[in-house]
Amino acid sequence: MSSQPKKLSFIASTASEAQAGLQELEGLYGNVPVEDADVIVALGGDGFMLQTLHEMFTSGKSVYGMNRGSVGFLMNDYRTDDLRDRVEAAVANEFHPLKMTTTSEDGSVSEALAINEVYLFRQSYQAAKLRVVIDGHVRLEELICDGLMIATPAGSTAYNLSAHGPILPLEAPLLAMTPVSAFRPRRWRGALLPNHVCVELHILEPDKRPVNAVADNSEVKSVVHVKVAQSTDLTARILSDPDHSWSDRILAEQFNN
Repeated sequence: MSSQPKKLSFIASTASEAQAGLQELEGLYGNVPVEDADVIVALGGDGFMLQTLHEMFTSGKSVYGMNRGSVGFLMNDYRTDDLRDRVEAAVANEFHPLKMTTTSEDGSVSEALAINEVYLFRQSYQAAKLRVVIDGHVRLEELICDGLMIATPAGSTAYNLSAHGPILPLEAPLLAMTPVSAFRPRRWRGALLPNHVCVELHILEPDKRPVNAVADNSEVKSVVHVKVAQSTDLTARILSDPDHSWSDRILAEQFNN
């Protein structure tokens, strides 16, 4: 006895190409409200995919993306044929986001989630000066740099790769800590960390060397302390075509020129 087909909810970015795709797919498959759907089909680029995954953290719903943007690394190819069969056959990937907790100069505390990376960067012409503490142990007493990021395997092929950080297999229980233009220690190129550690970053001389912190697209200005740890109670679920799975894409990136 065959199972009931999954109920699909189609959502799209504001880009004209994505909106045209939304209209086309609604005509072919109908559309159910997000809250009633089994799978969310997101039409757009990587930015829209990240936004959708953030919105679905607490829903338990899987997201199947189709590229109607520019790069589309996180997306499947856009095709209108046999979509229900493609969704049924898709490979599921589950991962936990990073939770960034920041303390600002005025003492305010805020939290934000990151699927790709948490990134600290200098706010002015002065390089940032940071102390790096991991699970309560000082690992770098003083790091002078333009920035420092902590990337997940999902985000390791994004800004982390552009900053010459390592690509991490999607299944790896690791985080990449990657500096941007490290000045002292001059030869420090970063570190691989177990994904269960708690990282604390203390901003030294914050008045002279102000620093901002970003978790994906959430930015906090003039921070003095940042804590980063994996949020194990939240899960993002992404579906990819088996002939072009997300794990395969990340592996292939390591052999691209």
